[in-house]
Amino acid sequence: MNLTRLVNKVKDKNNFTDLTRYVAFCGEYLNYVQDHLQAIIISQNENHYQFYQYNKEGSFQITRPINSNLMYDSKKFLKASQEFLKILPKIQTIDKNDQSIRGILNNSVYTIQQSIGAALDGLPIGKSNIARKLNGDLFEHFIRLVIQETGIDCQSNTIQIPIIVDGKTDFFMKYQHDLIIKKDDEIAIIGSIKTSSKDRIDKIFIDKFLYSKLTEKTTPHIAIFFHDVQRKNPRKENEMGLIPRFYRDILKDTQLNSIHWTAFIIVTFVPICRQKTF
Repeated sequence: MNLTRLVNKVKDKNNFTDLTRYVAFCGEYLNYVQDHLQAIIISQNENHYQFYQYNKEGSFQITRPINSNLMYDSKKFLKASQEFLKILPKIQTIDKNDQSIRGILNNSVYTIQQSIGAALDGLPIGKSNIARKLNGDLFEHFIRLVIQETGIDCQSNTIQIPIIVDGKTDFFMKYQHDLIIKKDDEIAIIGSIKTSSKDRIDKIFIDKFLYSKLTEKTTPHIAIFFHDVQRKNPRKENEMGLIPRFYRDILKDTQLNSIHWTAFIIVTFVPICRQKTF
């Protein structure tokens, strides 16, 4: 497997129709970077973050920051990914205080998604918008697949809210949401799934406020963010660092990564949904 084939593969969403295909792509990417990188660059202000630099085949481009405390190598991922797929269907019965299970969930989700993002960083310069859109779409689909694997049916959809004027429906207002979970054909949970909270935190609260006002319902709204750091523009040549995008105090014990909340949602929130709501 070479970088060109990996990039071409990640560009096609049809290659990611189920969790096993996400896992398979991640394994291929990790096998590639094990022996074919030009360099691994250490972040100067957060030393557990690294940047992969591709060789000539990838025009020596540098990837997004990667948390080495969360990113599996190919050998560890081979074993952890098997456990990951076994845990999800049994999530309701596992020990929620088992930190090893939380670690597998955290690191597996992180490694799988970062393999996609880092592979997309191999696209030619000038196609960053394409990479950003693909990365976001594949992350949304990935999280929905993870939730579905726990036994909860979910989907992305457009909600049409009737606007009542003088007791009559005047028109419908449309809202596109990344995550819709229903109970008895009624919307039980509305969610936002994004790779970053940048410019998106306020929208979640606005959506919740407007939906509650227009429908007179208190439907829970949740948000799942992935990777809340980005590369800092260096002042000096060869000086690589990063800046956090989410609240530093909130994430200071989670290595500046919102991904840790994914394990909370999967381990704690999903079983509650299955037992009490679904």
